[in-house]
Amino acid sequence: MASASMWVPRTKVDWFLTVLRVLALTVVTVGLLAFIAQQINVDNPFARVVNPDATGLTGPQFRGLVISGFAQGAMYGLIALGYSMVYGVLGFINFAHGEVFMVGAMTGMITSNKLDDAGLWETNFLGSLFFIVAVSMLVCTLTAVIMERVAYRPLRKAPRLIPLITSIGISFFIQNTSVVLLGPTSKAYPDMPDWLTAKRTFLEIEGTKIMVICVAAVAMLGLWLLVERTKTGKAMRAVAEDQEIAGLMGVDVNRTIVKVFAVGGAMAGVAGILWGVLFRSVIHYTGFLPGIKAFSSAVVGGIGNLGGSMAGGLFIGLAESTGPLLILEPLGVSGVSQLRDAVAFAMLIGVLLLKPSGLFGERLSAEDRA
Repeated sequence: MASASMWVPRTKVDWFLTVLRVLALTVVTVGLLAFIAQQINVDNPFARVVNPDATGLTGPQFRGLVISGFAQGAMYGLIALGYSMVYGVLGFINFAHGEVFMVGAMTGMITSNKLDDAGLWETNFLGSLFFIVAVSMLVCTLTAVIMERVAYRPLRKAPRLIPLITSIGISFFIQNTSVVLLGPTSKAYPDMPDWLTAKRTFLEIEGTKIMVICVAAVAMLGLWLLVERTKTGKAMRAVAEDQEIAGLMGVDVNRTIVKVFAVGGAMAGVAGILWGVLFRSVIHYTGFLPGIKAFSSAVVGGIGNLGGSMAGGLFIGLAESTGPLLILEPLGVSGVSQLRDAVAFAMLIGVLLLKPSGLFGERLSAEDRA
């Protein structure tokens, strides 16, 4: 009787990928060992051989990098939720979702400046913040719903490449609409109150970063409760599993898909406000790079997996914040501060080489699994 598991010879592509995995792990390992050696003693032989000019990091510097990575990663995770939800239901990547995030940031900028002109930004900051978050979520929800109804619903039965290309076209359309309406120059949020920008807790963390992390955590918890504990969430999961069967069981597929876009847009609106509060400057290209990184976060965590998308966002945020100084700088690479984006995407490639389905596994529809 033939063996149930037959040996399959490795192809040249398999060997090439294996070499890439080994090289990636070697670079990361040597970089981390060099960093640890430099932290222990900058004059030790290993540190001097790898990079004699490296000075290591102080405790406050390392702590600042980690907190910044968490804050930025939390925003990537919120944007990534929209990518994962749409992919889980429709099976295509909505590349215009980054521009929905930009719309949220621009909406917050306009609203916050109007409140600042009225004197409410300083006198009632928390009330103003809740108001601009609500307005941003509403505008982004409407943007995402209109996008679905006008651009994607007519193409639902088309090959997946067509809505993918359409999403890129919508992205450019929204970017240029922003330029026409608001001008090409960067826009700024009003100054944050001193009590918010002050450093808090024994870890000396800026209040704005604490707020970003807390708001992102609350938004993620709210989304989890919606998806896992409500009738609407059950319908979303059913449509994501199999649209045809869900329709036969009485689920309104069109309405459910609209709700998916609406919820994803709302999460992007929250992320846009947090971006504006943290960095205070937005431009019509603001959504492009964060959108790409959020998509990378969804892939790293596992496309279609909401918890994995949020974790992937934190992973990408930490990688681009700490990676250059923990891995590249100890290896003697110059200009590491300019290589944050390269490190983030290198981490994406590294994860896909080691685990193509993402850190927490994909959640695909029955059609995609077939």
